[in-house]
Amino acid sequence: MRTFTKLIINKKAERLALTGHPWVYGEEVVRTEGEYETGDLVDVYTEKGRYIGTGFANDISKIRVRLVSRNANDCFDEAFWQRRVSYAAAYRRTVMKGRDFECCRLIHGDADGMPGLTVDRYNDILVARTLCYGTDAVKKRIFKALVGVLNEYGVAISGIYERNDVKVRDLDGLAQHKGWYEADFLPEPPATVVTTINENGVLYDVDVENGQKTGFFLDQKYNRAAAARLAAGKRVLDCFTHTGGFALNAAAGGALSVRAVDISAEAVRQTEANIYKNGLSEVVTVEEANVFDVLTELTEKKKKDYDFIILDPPAFAKSAKALHNARRGYKEINLKAMRILPRGGYLATCSCSHFMTDELFRRMLAEAAADSGVSLRQIEGRQQSPDHPILWNAGETGYLKFYLFQVV
Repeated sequence: MRTFTKLIINKKAERLALTGHPWVYGEEVVRTEGEYETGDLVDVYTEKGRYIGTGFANDISKIRVRLVSRNANDCFDEAFWQRRVSYAAAYRRTVMKGRDFECCRLIHGDADGMPGLTVDRYNDILVARTLCYGTDAVKKRIFKALVGVLNEYGVAISGIYERNDVKVRDLDGLAQHKGWYEADFLPEPPATVVTTINENGVLYDVDVENGQKTGFFLDQKYNRAAAARLAAGKRVLDCFTHTGGFALNAAAGGALSVRAVDISAEAVRQTEANIYKNGLSEVVTVEEANVFDVLTELTEKKKKDYDFIILDPPAFAKSAKALHNARRGYKEINLKAMRILPRGGYLATCSCSHFMTDELFRRMLAEAAADSGVSLRQIEGRQQSPDHPILWNAGETGYLKFYLFQVV
């Protein structure tokens, strides 16, 4: 017999839920049968009494319920979370081979049936971010299971660092904090928050305490490798370089020269360290500057100084309301890059904003090409690496668009 409180949803929510989408919004709940507290598991039903699933409830968030199961027979005990973690880890071992498994995303929220939870692996350190109240309450079970599964794989985890220092936690009623997670299944925390990873043969220092997101943008791993395959003998301009991800991959791919640009002084400092760590100071230079200003200056000079430009901007559109201005920003940098490149030059361009859909991004690129008087010859169209899986029934899990073109 079911003992969870029932939430009855309207027709609109029912249609979406039956496609497999894992969220129920507050305005979609018709009535409640029973009482619950934030973070409790509740059952979701249609108005005709059809069971939809069970998930974490939260009256504080716009998302009233985040489903974790559609099986009415599930018992949400330690064994349940153990299975979830085992599935997630086994999937990464399949899609991230060899050294790629050493630094990858192990848990990707709803795509792994653990809503609001991100866990990235950097060698023997795990970095976790929890954005769902209910998941936060069971994270000890999840972390313990993850450490145990990795140990079975021969990987001894030295520490779990929590990066819960983001404002979005406020929306779920969670306090912000960061630091080493302490538990009886973990050893004493490492003495340093910096570790060195190897991505595509390039070494990077990752600061898990102060770096953006969880310390590094793992979702571009194979996109950086794809760009590197085109870089041999090229003069490369890497815009929004962050810690040198694309710049160093291009240099390792045989680029003649690489100019990396970022507005952040800290990002420039970290990029400089990574340049010297890889012995690429004769190929790669980095500068602190506004990319928009750099592209404007190059456009006005009408010089063809670069034959490969890489555009990896931050998410200009962090909400639907910001989409219009974000689209203008994306178009400006792409249009100028197309004008700067010589005929036959190469362009790598991307957007990590979910709100900037692939259709909108492609349309913007087509308009920029038309306004620049060039044609785009597509080489590849790519997405995030497979350790960040995309659920087709939850469009929010697919966010990264990446294209390689020849400008003709």
